[in-house]
Amino acid sequence: MSDTVWTSLRQMIVLRYDTIRARLTRSLGSRELAEEVLQETYLRLQRSDAAGVVRQPESYIFRVALNLATDQRREERRRASRAEVLATLRHQDGPPDLSREMEARSDVEALKTVLAQMPSRRRAILIAARVDGMSHEAIAKRFNISRTMVQKELRQAVRHCAERLRKNDEPR
Repeated sequence: MSDTVWTSLRQMIVLRYDTIRARLTRSLGSRELAEEVLQETYLRLQRSDAAGVVRQPESYIFRVALNLATDQRREERRRASRAEVLATLRHQDGPPDLSREMEARSDVEALKTVLAQMPSRRRAILIAARVDGMSHEAIAKRFNISRTMVQKELRQAVRHCAERLRKNDEPR
């Protein structure tokens, strides 16, 4: 697929945005999610690599968007909720200890803050590798980057977390 095909697919999203969004909204049950994945689809189509021929462009766009929505929902389900984390902490060795629980809550909040400071792609790569257990190759395909770039992003993410969390632990 040449660059002009990618360009024409992006143009189709622009020209048929309302129609595609309405179809996605019906399939996904959420206009907000439909708009979000349609935007992500547009970004994913900003490529320069070669691929096969697209015979039904609108169906292709719709399928890409549905796949993105499925990936997003899977990721949301994998993330432990705050209540789940706290429940797990409560069931560790013995009866609940208020100071341990407060410290654990503080640690979780610190980690959330540190993760929020990271660029979104780097954060997503870190979560995919460390939480979801995805291979570097699978992550590279998912983000359309090289395995070397995945490794670089992971090193930077881990370094970022270690440095920021270490600063939080230093006495004031």
